[in-house]
Amino acid sequence: MLGKTYDSQVCSIARSLEVVGERWSLLIIRDALFAGVTKFGDFQHNLGIATNVLSSRLESFVASGIMSRDDAADYMLTPKGRALAVALMALTEWGDEWASPVDPPILYRHSVCGDAVHATAHCDSCGAVPAAEVAIRIGPGMPSEYLAARRGGTRGR
Repeated sequence: MLGKTYDSQVCSIARSLEVVGERWSLLIIRDALFAGVTKFGDFQHNLGIATNVLSSRLESFVASGIMSRDDAADYMLTPKGRALAVALMALTEWGDEWASPVDPPILYRHSVCGDAVHATAHCDSCGAVPAAEVAIRIGPGMPSEYLAARRGGTRGR
């Protein structure tokens, strides 16, 4: 069974999964973001999730700052939670292309003009770029001891 932390991983994806990687997490956030769900009972009804699992997920979202809970017991997304919208849009677009046997069941639209909105990789100089042209480079947050270990021949072990 997978653990809940990825302590050995030096990766922002792994750190993100520690917060939103549980089975129901992104669906709860999806309903809050795009359907405006705030009530425990509405999450439970819409998702068919067990109440103990839902309670645990919502509590973890509050603890991590993704949601807040008000006096009326509404669960509201914080700016940190709303910032997950583009990640969910990217997963939706991937699912539409690679995991769905039919046309997209939902389309994202700009609320101001009504035109289509997409999650895309964006170069500061060139604009939108295909995924095949995205590369990585070591960033300033990479621990020097990790780099030293990689240079020392531990790669692939």
